[in-house]
Amino acid sequence: MTAKSYARSINLPTENAFKNLQTARRFAIDVGGSLAKLAYTATVHRKTSLVSEESDDDGSLYQVSDTDETIVRLHFVKFETKFIESCLDFIQQQSDATKSPLREKCIKVTGGGGYKYTDLIQEKLGVQVDREDEISCLINGCNFLLKNIPDEVFTYQRHENPEYKFQAVDMNVFPYLLVNIGSGVSFIKVESEDKFERISGTATGGGTFWGLGSLLTKAKTFDDLLNLAEKGDHRNVDMLVKDIYGGAYSTIGLKGDIIASSFGKAARSPRTPSQSEEHNFKEEDLARSLLLSISNDIGQLACLYAKLHSLKKIYFGGYFIRGHPLTMHTITFAINYWTKGEIQPMFLRHEGYLGAIGAFLKGATEEDADKYSWEENFAGSSGLAHPKPSRQVLSTTDSEFDKLEFDRLEKNLLPCPLLLDGDSYLPDTVDLTQDTLAREYWLQCFKDSIEKQEEQAIKSQSTVDGAEKRAGQFKHKYLDRLETLERNPCAYGSLNVRGLLDMRSHCLKEFNFTDPYSQQKQFENEQALKHLPKRLKDLDALDNTEERTFALARGLLAGNVFDWGAKEVAAIMEKGDFNFEDAESKLQDRPWLMDNYDDWMKKRSCSKNYKCCVIFCDNSGADIILGVIPFARDLLKTGTKVILCANSKPTLNDVTFQELSIILRFVSLICPVIGKALSEGKLVAMASGQGSPCLDLRYIDHDLVNKMAQEQTDLIVIEGMGRAIHTNFEAKFKCDCLKAAVLKNRWLAKRLGGEMFSVVFKFEQGTA
Repeated sequence: MTAKSYARSINLPTENAFKNLQTARRFAIDVGGSLAKLAYTATVHRKTSLVSEESDDDGSLYQVSDTDETIVRLHFVKFETKFIESCLDFIQQQSDATKSPLREKCIKVTGGGGYKYTDLIQEKLGVQVDREDEISCLINGCNFLLKNIPDEVFTYQRHENPEYKFQAVDMNVFPYLLVNIGSGVSFIKVESEDKFERISGTATGGGTFWGLGSLLTKAKTFDDLLNLAEKGDHRNVDMLVKDIYGGAYSTIGLKGDIIASSFGKAARSPRTPSQSEEHNFKEEDLARSLLLSISNDIGQLACLYAKLHSLKKIYFGGYFIRGHPLTMHTITFAINYWTKGEIQPMFLRHEGYLGAIGAFLKGATEEDADKYSWEENFAGSSGLAHPKPSRQVLSTTDSEFDKLEFDRLEKNLLPCPLLLDGDSYLPDTVDLTQDTLAREYWLQCFKDSIEKQEEQAIKSQSTVDGAEKRAGQFKHKYLDRLETLERNPCAYGSLNVRGLLDMRSHCLKEFNFTDPYSQQKQFENEQALKHLPKRLKDLDALDNTEERTFALARGLLAGNVFDWGAKEVAAIMEKGDFNFEDAESKLQDRPWLMDNYDDWMKKRSCSKNYKCCVIFCDNSGADIILGVIPFARDLLKTGTKVILCANSKPTLNDVTFQELSIILRFVSLICPVIGKALSEGKLVAMASGQGSPCLDLRYIDHDLVNKMAQEQTDLIVIEGMGRAIHTNFEAKFKCDCLKAAVLKNRWLAKRLGGEMFSVVFKFEQGTA
């Protein structure tokens, strides 16, 4: 059997099934009665730009060269359990074809099928099977998702807009109740990483729905039955309160449309062939009634156990859920009814992989678990199913719901310790799932910019074979994602500008365009360094403190104008004659659109100086060299330690940590103040842990987190439109914070009440 026929047999698109098997290692598999989920890590090799100080003889600031980057990626493949033998054969054939035998000689297996298929797995793959407890794997997988993946948790309200509402990452994960609905149902109380218990269960679950549904209808599969239920009207089968009382039963608080008896009308209706047509129940009505009956019972039991154990959070998962809108709607209705709205049932975007993730983690060493964080690869993952149109639901096997990939980050990421309330912190300023006008504008904006991104990608690798083809593939992939989001804004979690930018970066990297602006950044850094001596001399000539402080603030803003991610500015910069003075002349005159400069000036002129300032930098070139560095230099001269934070990974023309480190060494040759501060450790460059034009302070480099605490940081400066406007505009901190940005998008400026090049200079004192 060919690879293509295998892919068809397990209902997965050929190009996405079993990716990177030639470098696969550490397999884990969750074998259920109906579905099996395979997890494995693989190394993905791609080209990236390496920045080094070993420059050529042409006077370049640094050398940019292409090098191989290795990414560890966690892949998941879901298939029907009945095809497990074909799946294992395919894995072994691929291993033989690439002459790369499975590196791990032990495979973690969980789920009921772990016992049934032990001998088959050992025979086909030549590995030892290590069976893991199913409940333990479920909990490990759930904890992993809750702590690592943003927008993992959501509530579902079918008749609201948007229907999906994603929850902020809850740093206080425990305790919670996990209701796992498979063939039967398990209720699991989770109190900590290693303390949990199955407090009860019921035999009335997904198997009951499927079994009775098969007897009552002609549906052949679980999804066929759900699709029938989607079209049905349970009121034709169920007996309602109003069918008994003629209306509501107000004395005990029962509304007329509440179900009094599931299938109650069937008991009073003749069912012989000679009876009239009106008493022949439709299959879709029977399926709907059955779904509601089982969902209501599960919901009531979940509420009772949650109350009994004083649990406020209930997560639902299992084969019965699988992101199906109608199923989530019936569960939500039941929970809301039984708790009178006090508890909202919560669902997980990736709940179908809990067992596989948990089994994989069982095979990971303690060192691995502590050392790394994981990030969803949006270029290789799929989103939630579209909830509409409600009566034309596609089967989940026809959707992209089952594709999932995680990339391992090289360092563990932690929340910023200076956030005033980390539990309620949300980085994004605008929720595009709720703001229709903003969503329509930004989706179109990113569509309109795709040609320029494709052109830049090709330009960055003009001497590399296949660059044009790969750039076209990137364009197709990203446009496909944007069209998906047009149809279903909640497909990948909460929708915001940050997500659109990050998704574009993921798609670029998927086709080996890791740093399309590397040469452009190098050129601009070299040019800016030539102008730095005069810039510092002009500032030092300002004897008046107020005048110098204002000049530094304007310089910080002027540098931020140089942004290749802003379409209108990029058009100006492409002409090649736009300099720092031109940027200053573009700035809005005071009073600025948001103007806390007087408060900033007052704080800077007081006798007490800051102990340590953390600056989250934005762009390369004039921004970092002529704007940020003089600003930081002034702080250093007053005795403040300064930490300059740059992206760990490249995106657009943002300065990276590698580039910043080299820039500072060259600046130290120009400026003795910078040189001395670097040598004494009073000026430090650090990686932020980010790879985005925006800034998510829930996930920053753990070394930076420790440094912030160690140095008693009392000032944060967030620079740039992405970091200070699209994200963190409303963020509150324990310490003082300055958010500085120039609005380089005409639509956004108008929406905020300003014009192009309006200034946001937002200074807030700490509230701790």
